[in-house]
Amino acid sequence: MKTTIIAIGKCKKNSPEAQIITEYCKRSKWEIIIKEKDNASQSEEAIFLQNSIPQGAKVIVLDERGENLKSLELANKIENWLNNGTSEICFLIGGADGHLQSTRNKADLILSFGKLTLPHMLMRAVLSEQIYRIQTIINGHPYHRE
Repeated sequence: MKTTIIAIGKCKKNSPEAQIITEYCKRSKWEIIIKEKDNASQSEEAIFLQNSIPQGAKVIVLDERGENLKSLELANKIENWLNNGTSEICFLIGGADGHLQSTRNKADLILSFGKLTLPHMLMRAVLSEQIYRIQTIINGHPYHRE
């Protein structure tokens, strides 16, 4: 499975968040690619996000208005996509002003990680861990307990 995280804002190379992201990307058996762009106007961010979606990828837009799924539910949804021929998933993380409706319209799933507002770099770290967790759930690894 190829997984792409497309995000607004650039993560500092030696930051604590970058270390967490690197750790979970190393643990993952899936190929994880991160594309990022400096903050810009909301419309410029939307163009970058939408133009960076790999052709044929399932798109998950992270948005506070999205579904708030348990890790197991998200893993089941992604496993179903895998079983139906999906080979790539793409996660979109917007800028400080969120996503335009045109970006949300591209989504196969709009996903919320809750109603809390998280710093964008911390959200990437949390997402990286969840990608690893999803993989372990699908593979029947005991990392996840429920």
